[in-house]
Amino acid sequence: MKIGIGSDHGGFDLKQHIIFYLSTWPKIDVVDLGTFNKDSTDYPIFGKKVAEAVIDGSVKRGIVICGTGIGISIAANRIAGVRAALCNDVTTARLSREHNDANVLALGARQIARELAEKIVDTFLSTDFEGGRHAVRVAKIDETKFFLDSVDNTSKS
Repeated sequence: MKIGIGSDHGGFDLKQHIIFYLSTWPKIDVVDLGTFNKDSTDYPIFGKKVAEAVIDGSVKRGIVICGTGIGISIAANRIAGVRAALCNDVTTARLSREHNDANVLALGARQIARELAEKIVDTFLSTDFEGGRHAVRVAKIDETKFFLDSVDNTSKS
C-alpha cells in the first residue's frame, strides 16, 4: 500500500519518525510530500499535497501532521473527496476508518507521544471500512448537493 505523508515544520519530527516506523512494514511504500526541514512553512501547502495525491490515486491513504493536527486536517478536507480525520487515540482512528472511510489521517505532533502516534497509524492503516449503513452516510458527505441543501435549509430557518 502506498501512503502519502506531509507536515509543516511543527510536525516535521513526528513525520520523520512515522516514515522510519513505516519503513519496517512489509508492503508499505511511503511517499514523503514534504516539508523536508524544520524551516517555518505553511501547513495548507502540505495538507493539499497529500490530499491531492490521495484523490489522484498516487497514494491509497494519506497522513498529515502539524502542531495540533487541526489546521492541516482542515486544509486537506478542502479537497473534494478527501475525508481527513484528526485522531488523538486508537478508538477515533478505528472508527474513522470503520464508519467514515477516512482516507487521510491527521495527527497533532504537539498533542500525542510518538508511541501513541504509532498505535494510531497502525490502527488507521489496518482497519477496513464497514460499509453498510455507513456507506450511505459517506456518500452523502461526498455529494456536492448535500452541502448545498444544508446551506439552503439553514438559511431558511
